[in-house]
Formats: sequence, C-alpha cells, structure tokens
Amino acid sequence: MSVTVRVPAKVNVQLAVGAARADGFHDLANVFLAVGLYDEVTVTPADGLRVTCEGPDAALVPLDRTNLAARAAIALAERYGRTPDVHLHIAKDIPVAGGMAGGSADGAGALLACDALWGTGASRDELLEICAELGSDVPFSLVGGAALGTGRGEKLTALETGGAFHWVFAMADRGLSTPAVFREFDRLTADRDVPEPVACEALLDALAAGDPDALAATVSNDLQPAALSLFPELSGTLAAGRAAGALATLVSGSGPTTAFLVRDAGSAREVAEALRASGTCLAVRTAAGPVPGATLV
Repeated sequence: MSVTVRVPAKVNVQLAVGAARADGFHDLANVFLAVGLYDEVTVTPADGLRVTCEGPDAALVPLDRTNLAARAAIALAERYGRTPDVHLHIAKDIPVAGGMAGGSADGAGALLACDALWGTGASRDELLEICAELGSDVPFSLVGGAALGTGRGEKLTALETGGAFHWVFAMADRGLSTPAVFREFDRLTADRDVPEPVACEALLDALAAGDPDALAATVSNDLQPAALSLFPELSGTLAAGRAAGALATLVSGSGPTTAFLVRDAGSAREVAEALRASGTCLAVRTAAGPVPGATLV
C-alpha cells in the first residue's frame, strides 16, 4: 500500500520583513498565494526511512534526514510512538532553492501522506503544529489557497480571493540560500529602523476583488533588494518580463525565481515566450492560483 499527496508551490504577493528578532528569525507579514506547480510525495511502508527523488534539479535535493519530508515523517512518528519506517519518493516539479517553498511543500506532503498511511487520526491543528515546527512556510503548504502569514510566517489567516490570478515564473541557473538572503537583508538595513511588518490593505482588497491590475499596483517583497544584491543578474530577467508586458514583476520569496503577474492565460503565454527568447533565465513556467494545499490523490 502507498499514499500519494500532491502539494503546490507558492508565490508571495507581499513579503514585509521586520528587523531580526532575538531568536534570529524575523517577524513577517507574508501574503501567500498557492499556484499550480506541484510536487508529489508518495509514501510506502519500508524496513527503514529512505528518501528518493526524481524530476528537474532532483540531484540538488538532500536524500538524508535533513530533507523536510524525512523530518516530517520523523516528527509525526515520534508524536504517535512509531518508527518512521517508510520510503518517501518525491516527484519534483517545483524549483529547488527557488523561493517557491518546494522543500516546505515536500514536508507538508509527507506529513499528510504519513498521517493517511499510518491512520494516526491527527487533527488539522496537530498537523499544522508539526508543520510550524518544521519551517515557517510548511503550514501554508498544507492549507494552500491564499493566506496571510504572521509571526515568522507560520501563523495563518485565510484570505478571500475573487478569482484566479495568472503568473509566469522564470527559473534561474542557480539557487539562493534563504538564510543568506535574510543575512543580506540585515546587512542592507543595518543603518536604519526597520518598520513593523503589516499587510497592505489595498493588496488584500485586490485579492478579494480578483483584480489583477489592482494587485499589480500593490505587490511587494522586502527581500528583493537582498536577493538582487546577491544575484544581480535577476535584474535582467525582471526587465525582460516588464518589457514583455507583465503587469508586475518581483522576486518570489527569497528568490531566485522571478514572478510575473499577467492579466490572463493568453498574456501568460506571450510573456513566457518573450522570457524564453530573452536568454536571461534557465526555464519558464506558467501557473495560476489560488489552488488547494496538500491533497491526497
């Protein structure tokens, strides 16, 4: 018997970052939107814990107990007095180290899959508690849709959306470390007061209205200057998307994937073609959101 869970990528339509806390984390106002690029995590009983991976950039995925999928299986097993004797197979389609929460998605997917395989009967709140222990983006990967994440991003409030938003994503030829981007953010903001992060009301209204033009006028990412400082070539990708007619351009999360908000599916195809032709990125994908979070298939 095996259980498979499909889990989506995310884009941050707003990422407001506060000053570093005493614990090294940052308070965030993080508006997540789940989009239709997916990893699938399949869990099968085994003699011990094993992780395998296939798909683009699979060679970059750790296959030991540092993998978030493995950590999720271990955390659930410990809570229910089991041994995590499972084979976790990850079919990757979310960029690795791309700022789209691919690792977090795998953690949420493995958690839901192991819960179903073992019949633990864990409540949604218990699963979210384990997700928060695993990482700041993991709870959102479980719930999907659209949500505001506060604290370090793990405290979620569901948001209304009035329709689908269409995106083009440009993948870079190398990854960026999220901790390194936050360190660069701290360096760049060391000589000024960093305001408390708050959600933009106009952005939340745009999401609720399903209005891509209004959303384009309000998207923001406080980590973008740090990502561009570490990876200056991303400026060329952003410029190419802007020239191709994207309504808004931004670095996704900690990067280096760049995200381009467009009006509809036809516009997405046009912007994607222009980005492919620009020579400024490794690969291009289109997706729409919101979509549901981790789902048994």
